[in-house]
Amino acid sequence: MANKAYKFRLYPTQEQEQLLAKTFGCVRFVYNKMLEERQHIYDTFKDDKEALKQHKFPTPAKYKKDFPWLKEVDSLALANAQLNLQKAFTNFFSGRAGFPKFKSRKAKQSYTTNVVNGNIKLADGYIKLPKLKWIKLKQHRQIPVHHMIKSCTITKTKTGKYFISILTEYEHQPVPKEIENVVGLDFSMNTLYVDSEGKRANYPRFYRQALEKLARAQRVLSRRRKGSNRWHKQRLKVAQLHEKIANQRQDFLHKTSRQLANRYDAVMIEDLNMKGMSQALHFGQSVHDNGWGLFTTFLQYKLAEQGKKLIKIDKWFPSSKTCSCCGRVNVSLSLSERLFRCACGFVADRDINAAINIKKEGLKQLGIA
Repeated sequence: MANKAYKFRLYPTQEQEQLLAKTFGCVRFVYNKMLEERQHIYDTFKDDKEALKQHKFPTPAKYKKDFPWLKEVDSLALANAQLNLQKAFTNFFSGRAGFPKFKSRKAKQSYTTNVVNGNIKLADGYIKLPKLKWIKLKQHRQIPVHHMIKSCTITKTKTGKYFISILTEYEHQPVPKEIENVVGLDFSMNTLYVDSEGKRANYPRFYRQALEKLARAQRVLSRRRKGSNRWHKQRLKVAQLHEKIANQRQDFLHKTSRQLANRYDAVMIEDLNMKGMSQALHFGQSVHDNGWGLFTTFLQYKLAEQGKKLIKIDKWFPSSKTCSCCGRVNVSLSLSERLFRCACGFVADRDINAAINIKKEGLKQLGIA
């Protein structure tokens, strides 16, 4: 079985918007109440792991007696808030994440509901959701008949738009593709990547392009009195600019990853720590503008659904300092040197040389000469 999500724009009525706002608030409230209780238990028994395990998570039903307005919203949305908190604590105890934090009103507004006894249905540009009844949506593509709807996540953006992500499940066993066409990608700060064939992604750097316009809009916002009508209008303009940049970036990454996934049977990349790079090298804006992490996520699932492979090379592998011709390592190569020169006489662009080395190392991992 495989999962696939479909995202559509929602157009709720005024009444539905009010109920959505209530649901977002109730989900956040229940999450914070459960976290508060769980935090007290953790502080009391953190030195006694056995006693800590015996204490079960509180359920949303516990709070409905004291807060009857919780009954007005979708109960499945509240149940999913409990599951999200459980997952957050599982990640914390396993060392994969820090201690769970309380949700703020300024944070992303969203909730998830599940399919139970046909409570979610799609028909003629409308979707039926628990409590909301039929709500209009812009269905720009059809969901295949053999895809079963499992859950829906409703989100409100900072610009006041509503979106729904419909998670589906379907029978899919991708046939492993025979590896013939392969490519190595080396991360590039300016162009997103350089491949082992010498081609560059030529990423337009959308954030950098909009930087001046964004700075101007934020200066105007800083001069407005917080909470006033003019402040709200200007806040919306800033949010719209950020949303446009994010949409442009996502569109470019989707199209580029699709081209690579369709063309190659295996793609080799370095397993980079982008957060660490942005902090250590002081290239925060450039690293985050590229969206390399998002790009690799897109690339991975697009390859996997076709039975193809994404091979990740260890981040400590000296791809930039190794000669792709003779294999000699140039330890003294500095970051400012953009041309790789080897004692064997090999000369090449630093990024192309690294991409070739990544490709070779990936072929070794696959056991291909």
